Amino acid sequence: MGYMGKYLDVNLSTGKITEVTLDMCLAEMFIGGKGLGAKILYDTLNSGVDPLSSDNILLFMTGPLSGTSVQTSGRWCIVTKSPHTGIFLDSQIGGKFGHRLKRAGFDFILFRGKADMPSYLEVSSETVEIHPANDLWGKGTYEVEEILKKKHIGSEVCTIGPAGENLVTFASVMTDRTHMAGRGGAGAVMGSKNLKAVVVRGSRNIEAVDPKKFKELTRAFAKKVRENPGVKRRHEIGTVMWVKMANEAGFLPTKNFQSGVFNGADEISGERMRDEFVVGHTACYRCLIACGKTTRFTEGKYAGLEVDGPEYETSALLGASCEINDLGAIAKSNLICDDLGMDTITVGGTIAFAMECSKKGILDQKDVRNFEFGNAEAQHEMLHLIANRKGIGELFAKGSFAAAKEIDCDSSDFAVQVKKLELAGVEPRGSFGMALAYATADRGGCHQRCWTPSAELSGSLTRFSFDGVPKFVKEAQDERAACFSLVLCDFLPFDVVEMVEMLNTATGFSYTPESYLLTGERIWNVTRLINTREGITALNDVLPVRFYQEEAPSGDPKGQNIDLEKFEETKLEYYRLRGWDRKGIPTKEKLKTLAL
Repeated sequence: MGYMGKYLDVNLSTGKITEVTLDMCLAEMFIGGKGLGAKILYDTLNSGVDPLSSDNILLFMTGPLSGTSVQTSGRWCIVTKSPHTGIFLDSQIGGKFGHRLKRAGFDFILFRGKADMPSYLEVSSETVEIHPANDLWGKGTYEVEEILKKKHIGSEVCTIGPAGENLVTFASVMTDRTHMAGRGGAGAVMGSKNLKAVVVRGSRNIEAVDPKKFKELTRAFAKKVRENPGVKRRHEIGTVMWVKMANEAGFLPTKNFQSGVFNGADEISGERMRDEFVVGHTACYRCLIACGKTTRFTEGKYAGLEVDGPEYETSALLGASCEINDLGAIAKSNLICDDLGMDTITVGGTIAFAMECSKKGILDQKDVRNFEFGNAEAQHEMLHLIANRKGIGELFAKGSFAAAKEIDCDSSDFAVQVKKLELAGVEPRGSFGMALAYATADRGGCHQRCWTPSAELSGSLTRFSFDGVPKFVKEAQDERAACFSLVLCDFLPFDVVEMVEMLNTATGFSYTPESYLLTGERIWNVTRLINTREGITALNDVLPVRFYQEEAPSGDPKGQNIDLEKFEETKLEYYRLRGWDRKGIPTKEKLKTLAL
């Protein structure tokens, strides 16, 4: 109960599709979503597998609460080995696809091999079939979704764009026009398998062990969510509410993270977007938050443009970090990225890096023309060049880390990434907690494993200090690992006690709050084991050189940098709390306590 009890094993090389019974012992140990996906990835892959080879696997995962009446249960995730970083990847995504996959009768899909021609998979309660997709290859995500939804009435679609086909290592997977599995390049893995899209539809019921109690619990929970002040603010302004807050606190990435204060922040703020451009709200399946915003531009250069977004991270990386203060220009970049299928965080960070390279005169100027901070038209052009791997776009199609290695000229010092994944929308000199969270995140420079700014701004953590940070980060990472295995949303306000009660009522499991969080810790250690066998150690849990060597130039963090010695001490304390050795490797004793 809570699970459909089976999954699809799809061998794209042979065309063989097998329905497999779900191992409920593993489901109880790893929940679903991220956790179960990580366990399957660990058991299936050997170290050193090329992420873009047919040997890599691709998992479309739901969880026991996916598609149920729990708020935000439309979410699902993709698990694979990242072509961008070479390590573990789970990419969380919203919309309605996960709900439909569950109702088709399956908890997840495991893809192996590579199709001999462009293909898409159709999954329904009645049939599972691989179809040719030659006529879809080369098309953008919007067009593909429209075509397939007309062909398969009542279905949900996820698809890649040209960036995924061209194996851009940070290519994304799009569904429901507004939702992207962006980080880490799952879209490139789909492209490497000649898998253009997946279509799902179904109407099977998702049962709970105690339906009456489950309904009571989820109704009460929905009421709590609806009345939550934070939820109301997210509904009103969306994730871009953070633009103004981050800028005032001095951690809005600006000019490729040279600063945390952007003079044009008011022009791209959520408040301005709400007052002048928002024409509608969008929501995932079973979500009262409805944080998505549809924006329309009626005047000026971008008159006639209507787009879903931009979100905070997009405005931070394609906006402030590139010194672009034109909301219409950022919205256009957002639209281009969604249609071509690229992660806006990574491509924004990569373009900001390229702009700094251009500013320093270490790129061939005839190839980049007027490619400088603040030039929105150059950014739009570069997005197309990268997605199609043409001209100078080829240099940046693997991100800033790979480009810096090719450019050299000490450019690695300002390629702002951790474990090859470009940092998200928090400048760590303005948020010391995020410095440790970035450095230790299991997929690289990620903000979704732990979010410390709220605690730092509220006083729960002391700003510009590492006091209490290791414990906070460790506990948040464990809790998020469990939440992303259910699979539920980052923005959902809940306490662990009530979530455990809903999980147990749905599944019949007997989790306690303590065992639930221990499961999150088990999942976190599995992802670390995956990364350890790929060579990741304490030497990789580091920040870009910029944050150690350069002081923040303005705002609240003015004069701050990350003291390397103190940071290393903090990291060792984090390892101690985790039961890892000084190299950042889980000890045998720790693994035994986690039943690993």
